[in-house]
Amino acid sequence: MLLWSEYCEDAISEGREPYQYSAFCHRFRSWAKANQVVMHIERRPAEQMMVDWAGGTMEVLDRDTGELVKVYVFVACLAYSSYLFAEGFYRMDQEAWLTAHIHAFEDFKGLTPILVPDNLKTGIVKNGLDELIVNESYRRLTEYYGCVVVPARIRKPRDKAAVEGGVGLITRQAMAPLRNRTFFSLNELNEALAEKVTEINSRPFQKRNGSRESIYFEYERDALIPLPRQRFEIYVVKTATVPYNYHIKWKAFHFMWNGKPERT
Repeated sequence: MLLWSEYCEDAISEGREPYQYSAFCHRFRSWAKANQVVMHIERRPAEQMMVDWAGGTMEVLDRDTGELVKVYVFVACLAYSSYLFAEGFYRMDQEAWLTAHIHAFEDFKGLTPILVPDNLKTGIVKNGLDELIVNESYRRLTEYYGCVVVPARIRKPRDKAAVEGGVGLITRQAMAPLRNRTFFSLNELNEALAEKVTEINSRPFQKRNGSRESIYFEYERDALIPLPRQRFEIYVVKTATVPYNYHIKWKAFHFMWNGKPERT
């Protein structure tokens, strides 16, 4: 509206008839699309942590069956310093999602007031123009740690550009160099992955002074929200119909109707 008003003033002063607002906006959008105009966002230290799953996967070899088990890699990034954290999980379920956040908080030695995830169902139930519904377990975790969830807009990857770039780095410079190495446990894989992430964080930037690690320690670490004394306790909800023998199975436990567990 401001640009259109200024354009109208210039056109009238030169004796030309200006475009109407709708025609001006149509031409402006065409120009912006052709020139790939984007807004640069200035990030503040310790303000946002962006999270996502990497698109690629890794593998762990099961010694007993010889089967290659797929591993999904969670990536977290502090938006200001681009300081990275990555960890592999066998599943991308609710428990893995919450556990990954807790481990990222502990690795960063604190947390930010804003979390920026993608719109996956383990985090966000609905993200519309008029309503935002956060997954209940995720909401409880962020409430416990004193931060708020501000998800990226749907199909707007630039809203979380820091972690998008971090995912690319983790994929190319951490996961890819380990692709020919055989891992026999998830812990072994995560140790190797953590070493690669440490290398990425300590590597100097190409277009700015310092590294992810140096900027993190100088500007962000002491500004992060301190962690609570105790970890958030993850709970998993499962709905089940009680059969006629009044036993309910949950993982390795059988529960009787009176609630006393017996390990199988």
